[in-house]
Amino acid sequence: MLRRKVIRELEKWTSTKNNKCLIVQGARQIGKTYIIEKFAEEKYEELLEINFKQTPSLKDIFSGDLVVENMITALRFRFPNKKIMPKKTLLFFDEIQECEEAITSLKFWAIDNQYDVIASGSLLGIDYKRASSYPVGYVDYIKMNSLDFEEFLWGIGISEELIDSLRSYLDLRKPIPDAINKQIMDYYRLYIAIGGMPEVVQKYIDTKDFKEVDKIQRNLLLGYQYDIAHYASSEEKIKAEKCYLTLARQLLDKENHKFQYKEIETGARAQKYYSSIEWLLRADMIFLCNKVSEIKYDLSDYAKDDFFRAYTTDLSLLISMRDYSFKQQIVENTILGNSKGGIYECAIADALYKKGHQLYFYKNETAKKELDFIIQINGKIVPIEVKSSNSKAASLTSIISKYNNISYAYKFIDGNIGISEGNIITLPLYMAAFI
Repeated sequence: MLRRKVIRELEKWTSTKNNKCLIVQGARQIGKTYIIEKFAEEKYEELLEINFKQTPSLKDIFSGDLVVENMITALRFRFPNKKIMPKKTLLFFDEIQECEEAITSLKFWAIDNQYDVIASGSLLGIDYKRASSYPVGYVDYIKMNSLDFEEFLWGIGISEELIDSLRSYLDLRKPIPDAINKQIMDYYRLYIAIGGMPEVVQKYIDTKDFKEVDKIQRNLLLGYQYDIAHYASSEEKIKAEKCYLTLARQLLDKENHKFQYKEIETGARAQKYYSSIEWLLRADMIFLCNKVSEIKYDLSDYAKDDFFRAYTTDLSLLISMRDYSFKQQIVENTILGNSKGGIYECAIADALYKKGHQLYFYKNETAKKELDFIIQINGKIVPIEVKSSNSKAASLTSIISKYNNISYAYKFIDGNIGISEGNIITLPLYMAAFI
């Protein structure tokens, strides 16, 4: 079993007992169902699971009056071997986006407060079906992602002691012993090539066979394309797929990683394709990093909706858009040209996104100043630069000296820990998973 951090959040939900149901959101195939089943196995005497995509006939349970007593009676008829005991049975409604009445019912389960109910779905942000009465105020939410680098290290057997020691070096701003730093960087390149999708990671752990890993990655990408074809409206299907499949070109082939519609087709404009970007965003297939016009708190006030970079929600999906040999180049550190800087930028974006940060970037064409990322931590602006080597970060140095609201910045490199002039904290690329 791959160890996942989300277990802590599930445990917190059960212990707070605030009368609310729980919705676990996230992209498809990131392990939502598996982890909820394992959680129920450990914490409850019984699990009653309904998968509305697998068994659509069970939607009938929610087709009448949404009275808890009536729904429990219907469940007992359909599942005669289940006892369905208050607080001892976990009711798990999987793929709940397929049954809008089940979504509505969450309000009444919460009000009744006899049964613990968890729901999950991978396309809950899509408006192709809208619940007749969404249970606002009656549910808690957990956003789940695929494995981050720390969870990947757990999976391949790296000890807690070693991971804790990496954190101690970070806290002390002290260089990591070269042998350890090189080994962890090798693991990080491996993680970039494999990504964090649980099935892919498990296949690597079991076989160490990159051909098998590649096969699963490509099947996952096809599954995402199927979801676009199945759930997007007829006018969005082709456009959304084109936008999605262009991400490797947008991020790895060009020096400028701004999303450009001309990469989709000649003469393409935002007017035609922006709704498709919105659809992919709501479907948890991408996340955005918007340009800001000013480096001031709150960054969202200065964000430009029409100037952004778009990233896949897991590196597996981006890597599978390229030839198989690209994985080998990543692992062996032989990538050349724009792709090397591009893939490291994507890896840092992936790490920051999975840590829950909203991402922004800054670019001033006139002044020739650019920041790869800007995040906000405890109300503070934190600029970030990503380098494939330990070269100077001229823009970062200049901007820090200009803005007195910036107390420190990060420069992630293929190197070791250090502090440069101007409070630029230099860290190995993999440390983005720990800040």
